Amino acid sequence: MTNRKNLWVLGVVMSLALGGSLFAQYGDRDRDRDDRREYRGRWVYLGSARVDGARDHDEIRVGRQDGQFRAIQLQVNGGAIEFQRMVVHFGNGSQEELNFRERIPSGSRTRPIDLPGDRRFIRSVELWYGKENWHRRPKVSLYGIR
Repeated sequence: MTNRKNLWVLGVVMSLALGGSLFAQYGDRDRDRDDRREYRGRWVYLGSARVDGARDHDEIRVGRQDGQFRAIQLQVNGGAIEFQRMVVHFGNGSQEELNFRERIPSGSRTRPIDLPGDRRFIRSVELWYGKENWHRRPKVSLYGIR
């Protein structure tokens, strides 16, 4: 009888440990999924640039006709890009340097990058990245959300 009781207690403890482990591993996914749900379906393509490795700086021009935005996102295709700096120029002449040092693999997107303040017109976005010798020229695409 004692063995059976010990076995039952061991089973309960193991179940709790497994459940805690799964929650620790996948618990943040729900928060990330909620963040994505907040932005889902309203991304607007604003422009793109080809990275050739000869220059370490590009500017994607947007324009007032595209509207006002509260967040932006970058998508990379054709090769990973190591971003070092980003400056967003707004339609009212102000600019904001965003703290952005990240390596984005090919086929991936950044998390939504919130723009400080109210929704504003974006005139352009300047990107600085590390130089590499790419066999192909990666493309970085800019998206905005209203």
